[in-house]
Amino acid sequence: MTGTSIPWGTDSDQRVTCIACGETVDRGDAREYDKHGDRWSREGKTFEYLCKPCDRDRCHQNRDGLEETLVAAGAGRTDRETFLERYCELTIDDDHD
Repeated sequence: MTGTSIPWGTDSDQRVTCIACGETVDRGDAREYDKHGDRWSREGKTFEYLCKPCDRDRCHQNRDGLEETLVAAGAGRTDRETFLERYCELTIDDDHD
């Protein structure tokens, strides 16, 4: 089961599934993951989770605009070569603004 955001202190018995490795762990042994990069704005949100080892392995750099760029480049909807070409075009344009 994939966990969702719930009030603080009520998750002690909850189990969640890591979106990276698929392992099911206690909620206390996981970290919230918000694909939009803003896990602090909690109202009306649903979170996915990473187990602690997967969370340590991921990049923790700022991701402002990353999700929008991936969608615009066709992530998951086009072949790898087309996606990479579009992604490079979009990020090169952003670097020169």
